[in-house]
Amino acid sequence: MTLAYVPCESVAHRLDPRSKLLVQVGFAAAAYAYTTPRGLAVLTAVAASCLWLAGGGPRDLWGYRFAFPFLLIAPLVAGATLGAPWFRFDRAADTGLASYRVLLILVVAAAYVRSTPIRESRAAIQHSIPGKPGQFLGVGVSLVFRFLPLLKRDLLATREAIRARVGDARPLRDRMRLVAVGGINRAFGRADRLGTALNARCFAWNPTLPRLAFERLDAVALAVGLALLAAAAVAGV
Repeated sequence: MTLAYVPCESVAHRLDPRSKLLVQVGFAAAAYAYTTPRGLAVLTAVAASCLWLAGGGPRDLWGYRFAFPFLLIAPLVAGATLGAPWFRFDRAADTGLASYRVLLILVVAAAYVRSTPIRESRAAIQHSIPGKPGQFLGVGVSLVFRFLPLLKRDLLATREAIRARVGDARPLRDRMRLVAVGGINRAFGRADRLGTALNARCFAWNPTLPRLAFERLDAVALAVGLALLAAAAVAGV
């Protein structure tokens, strides 16, 4: 699965993007405030509910698979020591909880990406942050959401091209270098074509964006987001 919007008739698709952004911010704050087994167990249910309400499932997390090795290795690296006792299980456990916290945040992010068109995300940011800063952030978020799937596809295409040329016989270091160089070259090429396309289309910082309006269903999402923020604030007191 790719990190992109998926049309659907789910509950999350009917929500205003601003209420979904508040839920994301509140969830991230609560996850950092309650990085304990009990707190993460509760947040696991919340994250799974967010993805389910967006019409998604475990397959939607496949787009984040490149982060999984780092999340798995981090506890081992944190627990290793250069001398006796050689491995600190307490450090590994703390880092393991932190890694799982990041995974839960990615689950909520996947629910947002799946249920929110790019134009609505840009509109939500520009409505929430007035002036040039909001326009700048809105454009940046829009470009990131549009080009992340393309850059990911370019890396996969580069890897497949190397494999087709019997690149699997090369050392791992050489394969990593070829994929990185090929991906960077394609990224720069896309950036140049993007600049040309924006100039050709008379790019505007403040185009006509879709109208946003809160509905009754958004009241529930806003309440959840505010409750998560309040819980995080109470933990910080």
